[in-house]
Amino acid sequence: MPVPSRASITAVHGYVPPDLLTNADLARMVDTTDAWITERTGIKERHILKGEGLGTSHMGAEAVRGLLAKTNTRPEEIDLLICATTTPDMQFPSTANLICDMVGINNIGSFDVQAACSGFLYSLTIASQFIATGTAKKVIVVGADKMSSIMDYQDRATCVIFGDGAGAVLLEPNNQGYGIMDALIRSDGSGSIHLHQKAGGSRMPASADTVAKRLHYVHQEGAAVYKFAIAKMAEVSGEIMTRNNLRGDQIDWLVPHQANKRIIESTAERMGLSMDKVMVTIHKYGNTTNATIPLCLWDYEPQLKAGNKMVFAAFGGGFTWAGVYVQWAYDGAKAAQLAPKLSGNAGHA
Repeated sequence: MPVPSRASITAVHGYVPPDLLTNADLARMVDTTDAWITERTGIKERHILKGEGLGTSHMGAEAVRGLLAKTNTRPEEIDLLICATTTPDMQFPSTANLICDMVGINNIGSFDVQAACSGFLYSLTIASQFIATGTAKKVIVVGADKMSSIMDYQDRATCVIFGDGAGAVLLEPNNQGYGIMDALIRSDGSGSIHLHQKAGGSRMPASADTVAKRLHYVHQEGAAVYKFAIAKMAEVSGEIMTRNNLRGDQIDWLVPHQANKRIIESTAERMGLSMDKVMVTIHKYGNTTNATIPLCLWDYEPQLKAGNKMVFAAFGGGFTWAGVYVQWAYDGAKAAQLAPKLSGNAGHA
């Protein structure tokens, strides 16, 4: 019997802005220290997008340009573009629309997905359906966020965690047995009280009062979010493994959302994985929300081989969480050579 066509990731590219915000910088802004931040989060530095009028779309467009260049793909070959973001440039048009315009992609469907830090995996799941049904041949999924735009740099509990960045993947059909093998997306809206942005939406539109009360920043109750994230990332990863008869020793890579080093370690432990099988970039990028998983893939691309069994796992505000089982479709070392990374941002430290 012929193998059914699946959506496979055939290329990945990332972008982080050049300006760094180190733990030492933050220690001069709020009551914190490098040791305090490192011990609790695993983060040493994060990249911040600076420049008047620059938004999430500018980083997403850079990632897409790199993706097109390294695969010799023309803009007119793309059938669909989905952008996962929590920090859109505007309420409308969508950030996906803006990215398409910036890179010369026209006359296709493009839209945003908002599922907080799980949005990239939600978007991968959606995009895979277009490939599997034959509706699209080439789909780009972007994960991008300018978290610095909604950070309160007077709140040491949140401002030390987040950074800015973007990553993009190209999805194409594959009938060699590689690709997105399974996916689970989940949510629990009762968790919204623990992680949200109070003002700026239709429930509480922006006003002088909301600005004065600093209601346009991320509100996070760290203990509740931490507890739920550990439970749900491990739960969804375990369910993916059970559904696909996978043991820990059969998994080549765990690709976790980079929210907190201890959450990553706990998820790996519950899956029975050693940390040498876990992608970790939180130390140099922080939590870039929807960009964390594609940035992991970008950083580790030279180590990836066709047939690698990978579990992607994410957790986000709302609450949302998701897991995806992927069999990698290509040898990454050769592909990575086609697009050298930004100086100082390459590799796994």
